[in-house]
Amino acid sequence: MKGQLLAFILSGTILAGAGFAQVPEVGQRKENQQDRIANGVKNGSLTPHETQNLEHKEAKINRETRRDRRQNGGPLTPGERAKVNHQQNKVSRDIYRDKHNAAHQ
Repeated sequence: MKGQLLAFILSGTILAGAGFAQVPEVGQRKENQQDRIANGVKNGSLTPHETQNLEHKEAKINRETRRDRRQNGGPLTPGERAKVNHQQNKVSRDIYRDKHNAAHQ
């Protein structure tokens, strides 16, 4: 019985850890989106105006994240992480839309 309980607890811990590993860190996602913007500038699929607009949106998210971390004394709360993730999803869609529209540099 003790062995089964221990196995159950260990498997739950491993699965919980795997779930956390799938959530991209805010900083890594920011870098990925910056790379996507830079790629769009390099290959000409983003115009200067589109680039400026996307960079402005990214900067706003970064300022909010820094402010939230400063207020919390470190990490973001789960609610703040969800809000940042939602904002990054929106900017990600904007990057895709701008890179794939008819406007080119």
